[in-house]
Amino acid sequence: MKLATAVLAAGAAVSFTTAVVGAARLRQDARHQAGRNEAVVARNQLDWLAQMSTNPELAKLWTPEDMDVEEYMQLLHANQQICILSLRDRLGFVRDGQLPFYASKLMESDVCRRYWLRFGDLRAQEAEGDERAEYFTRVLDQAAKNHPQGQPAAA
Repeated sequence: MKLATAVLAAGAAVSFTTAVVGAARLRQDARHQAGRNEAVVARNQLDWLAQMSTNPELAKLWTPEDMDVEEYMQLLHANQQICILSLRDRLGFVRDGQLPFYASKLMESDVCRRYWLRFGDLRAQEAEGDERAEYFTRVLDQAAKNHPQGQPAAA
């Protein structure tokens, strides 16, 4: 009887371990698939931005009425740079605490600050409900505000 109980207990332990390992593997696979999906979507967006920022005829179709095509193309190029940083961050290639540094480097560029001034609120709306995107947007917004040319002149 004791041998049968030991065999049953060992079998249960092996089954439990197998189930736990299987569940962990499924979670890991799901995370990897989510990362791959994110990269594919980002690649599509970056391709679109590359086309829009280099093709005036295409950009003209999407340019806001109160903006000239050349300015819009420049802002789309800035958006492309921001999207690249966002993708790197979402995929875990930006180390903890480094995002503010990278954001400040982006905001050293006049075109990135102009982009953020024009479309930063839209990006904040897009980020609502996604903690990571909300944090990313806050960091970029702070970097834009902290840049000396992004601050109002002292009287």
